[in-house]
Amino acid sequence: MGRNRSGRDRDDSSATATTGAAGRSRSQGPLVSPVGSGTAELRPDRDRPNAWQLLIDGAPQSLVDLADPTHLGFEYQRRLGHLIDLAAPPGRPITVLHLGGGALTLARYTAATRPRSRQQVAEIDTALTELVRTELPLDRTWQIRVRGADARAVLERTPEASVDLVIADVFSGARVPAHCATVEFATLAARALVPEGRFAANITDGSSLAFARAQVATLLAVFPEVCLVADPAVLRGKRFGNLILAASHQPLPIAELGRRVATDSYLGRLEHGRALADFTAGAAPATDSTAAPSPAPPPKAFH
Repeated sequence: MGRNRSGRDRDDSSATATTGAAGRSRSQGPLVSPVGSGTAELRPDRDRPNAWQLLIDGAPQSLVDLADPTHLGFEYQRRLGHLIDLAAPPGRPITVLHLGGGALTLARYTAATRPRSRQQVAEIDTALTELVRTELPLDRTWQIRVRGADARAVLERTPEASVDLVIADVFSGARVPAHCATVEFATLAARALVPEGRFAANITDGSSLAFARAQVATLLAVFPEVCLVADPAVLRGKRFGNLILAASHQPLPIAELGRRVATDSYLGRLEHGRALADFTAGAAPATDSTAAPSPAPPPKAFH
């Protein structure tokens, strides 16, 4: 939800190789279409002639520039982009599991910046995937496979130690579903990762940040290394917004990530170590028996 989307089970293997067409023309104007998760709108971006915003029920989800897939226009996507950049030496192919697909912005970014990367996307809304593939087509050379399935179900079937990076951007409507925000879910992600692999998640919260604090505690129950990146106003509970979590069994690239966050066009703060423990403030990890979805955003939170 932008300043995001979940992952019935359908294997949409035809999404691996898509048309090489130029995609939707700006002259065609906005497109509004019903999808499984609500009403999708593709709206031309005001600042970039080949870019389109995806909105679901009026809430911005992602931005795709058909001429430049390396452009990440939303705050949360840029921060996840930093983690993609730091997942391996520049340009080296990686294996990525995206839980939640939306307009496939991060999969496009990975394919463009790390050619020959192997990527699987779990996106439960098959109608949305079909809309995106038709109007905002992928390059046919990219190795991106989209599965029409629940995110956790795909994670459960992912082979052990097979993925370099798991990115969870899982939303049901405007909320992170409870079953994708638990110790059990994080344990599945850890199992899927190679020993030096990393897990990253986009969540939303505001006010007391009870959900975000519990999510940090949840990851710390599984991974020894965890950090958080967010707008300072969000961390102070002054506004509702996105928070990016990263976790690993190996040391995270805190110094380089911090440098990138500090020099971004978006105001951001990185919490790690003692500061992150203070942020968690004794919150209990969420389990399958205790978890609740993330709070609903207040009206017009992302407008």
